[in-house]
Amino acid sequence: MIPPGSRYVALGSSFAAGPGINPIVDRPAGRSGNNYAHLVAAELGLELTDVTYSGATTAHVLDTQQDNAPPQLDALTPDTRLVTITVGGNDLDYIGTFIRGSFLNTVAKPASIFGRRVANRIRARVSYLKEDAEYAAVADALTTVVERTRERAPEARVLLVDYLTLVGPSTRPRLDVPLNEEQLPSVAMMADGLAAAFAKAAAATGADLVTASAASRDHAIGSPTPWTTAYSRGLFSPLTGFVPYHPNAAGMRAVADLVVETLRA
Repeated sequence: MIPPGSRYVALGSSFAAGPGINPIVDRPAGRSGNNYAHLVAAELGLELTDVTYSGATTAHVLDTQQDNAPPQLDALTPDTRLVTITVGGNDLDYIGTFIRGSFLNTVAKPASIFGRRVANRIRARVSYLKEDAEYAAVADALTTVVERTRERAPEARVLLVDYLTLVGPSTRPRLDVPLNEEQLPSVAMMADGLAAAFAKAAAATGADLVTASAASRDHAIGSPTPWTTAYSRGLFSPLTGFVPYHPNAAGMRAVADLVVETLRA
């Protein structure tokens, strides 16, 4: 267990930052004061430095500035004792593909030639992302993130925390998930490939793996108790309390519990 008062650094993209979950404590980053890192730090009495940032890729964690924010690894110091990492989805444009596909399907009639062309483009894009090389690149990048983390914080316990499941057994095409029966499985396969990349990186580095993806399968969109948001045709904003296809407050609480459980184990 990490002793109370220890330094904890949270790295990652929007699935760690928590856009849309009040209170938002950093607007450019879309970072919530109730994301899983804040909940873990509060429960365990840790000193948190949260540099998660919506839209971040593994490059933004490693060595690339994002907006005015330096690379996230710059936050690590030798006295860091816990690091959580949730990133990689934006390398694959995972959520971006899901959101664009949903938007285009709502504005294009499926029976029209335009609608069919849009659907075909979406399917082609998703199929491209299912190439093994795409997921291998994410696994390699995550492996590098862990290795660089240990160089900067050699005494830290490192947890790879993968992504909550969006498309599960209860997810069906409907107004708040406007993808068709052919597109939904492709999104699910992308999620499986991303989860496998996390598992591969954990195996390569010996980092702890928190499988939020597996724990949330029965809490996907369309379930009685979803841990993620669905889609809406209305305006959405990380500052107004709704961002489609992202963790909700219950999902962040669930991930925090999984992290605490892993640390206590």
